[in-house]
Amino acid sequence: MHSDIHLRLHHLDTAELHRAAADSLPHTPVRSQLGWALVTLGLRLAVPAGPATARRIMPAV
Repeated sequence: MHSDIHLRLHHLDTAELHRAAADSLPHTPVRSQLGWALVTLGLRLAVPAGPATARRIMPAV
């Protein structure tokens, strides 16, 4: 498939998905807050514990 045609089809699919998402779920402040809370939680879980956290959990002998 020619790259210009492939790119055009990709843009059409993306636009269709955006329209479907906008029609199906209203964007509310509560939904946004929940989304950002989940992002924050995920980032906290993804970051490994540093030396300061390790010292608080297991005190030096």
